Amino acid sequence: MSLEALFALAAVAAWLLLTWFTLFRPARRRAAAAHPTGMAHDGARTAVVYASQTGTAIELAQRTVQALGRQAVLLPMGRAMPDQLAAYEQVLFIVSTYGEGDAPDMAQAFHARMLAPESDGAGLGGLRAGILALGDSSYHHFCGFGMALDEWLQRRDATLLFDTIRVDRGDPRALDAWSEQLSRLFQVQLDADVRFDAWTLVERSTSNPSGAGQPCHELHWRPAEGAPLEWRAGDIAKIQIGDSGEHREYSIASTPAEGVLRLLVREHRRPDGSLGLGSRWLGSELAPGGAASLHIRSNPLFRAPEDDRPAVFVGNGTGIAGLRALLQERVERGHHDNWLVFGERTRAGDFHWGEVFEAWLQQGRLQRMDLAFSRDQAEKRYVHHLLREAAADLREWAGRGAVLYVCGSKDGMAQDVDRALRDILGLHGYEALQQRHGYRRDVY
Repeated sequence: MSLEALFALAAVAAWLLLTWFTLFRPARRRAAAAHPTGMAHDGARTAVVYASQTGTAIELAQRTVQALGRQAVLLPMGRAMPDQLAAYEQVLFIVSTYGEGDAPDMAQAFHARMLAPESDGAGLGGLRAGILALGDSSYHHFCGFGMALDEWLQRRDATLLFDTIRVDRGDPRALDAWSEQLSRLFQVQLDADVRFDAWTLVERSTSNPSGAGQPCHELHWRPAEGAPLEWRAGDIAKIQIGDSGEHREYSIASTPAEGVLRLLVREHRRPDGSLGLGSRWLGSELAPGGAASLHIRSNPLFRAPEDDRPAVFVGNGTGIAGLRALLQERVERGHHDNWLVFGERTRAGDFHWGEVFEAWLQQGRLQRMDLAFSRDQAEKRYVHHLLREAAADLREWAGRGAVLYVCGSKDGMAQDVDRALRDILGLHGYEALQQRHGYRRDVY
């Protein structure tokens, strides 16, 4: 072989190696970060498969695998297609339901395979399965996805180890039942205790004193014992409400670098006009300087990109809290290819942290900001209208690999935004966005 040919082969090999390190390897790392797999062991007989929307199912699945030890492997449902389940002796499913019976975003491909006609019938006769279904009984199809999974497994002749356990908004009694089944079947004990730490309320202010809707309170917290501030943008704060034994969850609106944990809490009123338990205690009863028990729940499915790829942030109302934290983290990293789409009632009274976002826009830390204030004109305008009007630009950002985040109202806003995205991107573009984990939602 000539010297020139050897140099040519070496150049091709170097180019292939560079392509691996700059394109394929980072993509694999990003996919792994988006869907943590926890502990995996060769020869594992049990798979713990999770489908999560806001991180609760992930947390429970990780604790379940830790209890089971080396006999189990942790799998996100997006990587566990139905035909692969037969590789295990038993599969424990921990799945949440999104809205009225829908599968979480990360489980859409699995759900589509479940619904395919060829997926019915025999095929999982040797599989033993158990389901922990997370949901909210205020919806008509309570734990709808978990129950659909139950029916599908039975149609495919899998053996259910126990009746599907349905968890209503984190009901500890249902979680105790899950722990009891693990003890009965595997002789292991689930660590059912979630660690709550004492945090001090440093400051409370009303972010919309002249707003058209219910008051929204911004609360600043610090650890009571001077512990370090440790969380990631996108994480959730779970707070015990006084001595009631009940908890409420809120998107964290800040990063540790800011020195405080920020929350944005809107007052909620019951049908009789009285304040809700959480908004009353957090909005007025707990005085600054007082302490609350708080648990930070990791939400790895709602993380900002590690790199500087474009990002689009869409939300309404108090959903701006979760988006603010993600944007703050992007600003701290020097990643400025950001587009904010936000909606509320009035600009003058309901633009939470408006001065911050306007300053970022002027400084080039936000490349674009589109706003819809529904009561500032005769015709109501919402965020999905803004997206449709910017359809060409949205397709261009998606084509550049943008990640799209949605935070706020599950009913209404999130559904309208989803329909707009399907129309704007088309079926192929919408599915491509999901497959590359470019569509991330924290909705409630």
